[in-house]
Amino acid sequence: SRGRINPLPETERVKGFKPLPKRWVVERTFAWMGRNRRLGKDYEYHPEVTEAWMYLGMIRLLVKRLARAA
Repeated sequence: SRGRINPLPETERVKGFKPLPKRWVVERTFAWMGRNRRLGKDYEYHPEVTEAWMYLGMIRLLVKRLARAA
C-alpha cells in the first residue's frame, strides 16, 4: 500500500486581506531588484553571472541610500 502524505496544517481563515509575516520582505526585495534593467529578465547562461548582477544591484541600492543619508 502507498504511504500517506501528511497534509499541510490548516491555517486560520481570516476574512479580508492579511499579509503573511515574512513574504512581503521577499516581495519588496524582488521589486527593488526588478528596477535594475539587467535583472528585469533572467537570460544569463550561468547562474553565477545572475548572482553577480544581483549583488551589484543591491550594492547600487545601498550606495544610493547612503549618499542620500549623508
